[in-house]
Amino acid sequence: MGASEHLSVCVGARVPTDKMYRKHVLDNGVRVVAEKMASVKSVSVGVWVNVGSRDEQDREQGLSHFLEHMFFKGTRTRSSQDIAKEIDALGGELNAFTSRETTTFYTKVLDEELPKAVSLMSDIFHHSLFQNREIAKEKQVVMEEFKMVEDDPEDLVHDLYTQSIWKGHPLGRSILGTRESVESLNRKAILEFLTRHYQPGQIIISVAGNFEWLTLLKLLDRSFGRFTSPNGHFPIRLAPQAQGGIVAKKKPLNQIHFCLGTQGLAQEHPDRYVAYTLNTLLGGGVSSRLFQQIRENRGWVYSIYSVLSSFKDAGLFSVYAATSHETAFKAIRLALKEIKQIKQKGVSTAELDKAKGHMKGSLMLSLESTNSRMSRLAKDEIYFGRYIPLDEILKGIDRVTPGRIRRLAKDLFHPEYLTLTTLGPLSKKDLPDDLLRC
Repeated sequence: MGASEHLSVCVGARVPTDKMYRKHVLDNGVRVVAEKMASVKSVSVGVWVNVGSRDEQDREQGLSHFLEHMFFKGTRTRSSQDIAKEIDALGGELNAFTSRETTTFYTKVLDEELPKAVSLMSDIFHHSLFQNREIAKEKQVVMEEFKMVEDDPEDLVHDLYTQSIWKGHPLGRSILGTRESVESLNRKAILEFLTRHYQPGQIIISVAGNFEWLTLLKLLDRSFGRFTSPNGHFPIRLAPQAQGGIVAKKKPLNQIHFCLGTQGLAQEHPDRYVAYTLNTLLGGGVSSRLFQQIRENRGWVYSIYSVLSSFKDAGLFSVYAATSHETAFKAIRLALKEIKQIKQKGVSTAELDKAKGHMKGSLMLSLESTNSRMSRLAKDEIYFGRYIPLDEILKGIDRVTPGRIRRLAKDLFHPEYLTLTTLGPLSKKDLPDDLLRC
């Protein structure tokens, strides 16, 4: 059955009453997930490939990210300058990003420019040349990116923290790879990686905004539904084991930057809504415990927050802050004290209700963005294989109780998995042995 003939919605998915969500699998295996937003004049399209830095072999570190760059360096019919001029002429946005588990190419344009945008994305995706001279130039660009990360203490300490807690596992690597691995990349390695991983069955095209379903399917079938690729060998992903402890990297900075954290939850974990809520309570906003206690009440930091990072089979729960040498230990101990209080005493119903309200408000506001909706659709398909309707998310939040918060905090923030990474004018010998007592 051709793409233009198939109009059924996702089998087994709960569809909103306005039936704006649709799912279709193109004949070659590429999945299309789309949600119409008739009230806007734009449309966002994302091509999501289920491959990231964790899927690279040791000698390929940084290749996913490097390949993402190379897609914009010229095709059979367009130079890199042509690509830039064309998207600018549409008044739109065209970009890409690499994560530990996905590589994403996306565009946002006015709805009337959708055919041109899809044509441009298709050309980049299928007909990029990966010329040797462009590879050599892009290596220089990535070397500058290494320097940029090293000059940004917040980025760098997060990388060091991830490497520490998942030491020796592909999820712990920097997405950029290493200078040595990037320098060793060549055209043959790029094409082999592309053939191995960029399979139709590993690709999701996510669309959100103002479009006509039949027209969209015709465009995507013509642009992405005809290509095939030799069967690749997609690696088996093995879950990492969190390793606790303290790592200190000495660097001449004016502040101590630190990441304090523990193991988190995988994307599909049944307690994921409890974890989202715990994150909001601890450091997810300006009313959170850490922000109020450490910044507002004591003035020890400018920036402090917690973040929950979830992957297919693992996760991290992290607290980040930057503070002066004089207050660093006090800030770390106070953060641990707040965690300990939640473990021992839990949270009040009133505090929990405020956190739930914050989460629901943030979720609803994000739905006004075509980019946010496009990303949400893709992640639902990648991690759950189905659309997660809004009412299911809201019910998941509502089911969180103070008891569930306390139990999860006790499970996650176990002394065995607590990890601290510092960056600044401290070495490990400067850190008290009992600093991570919680």
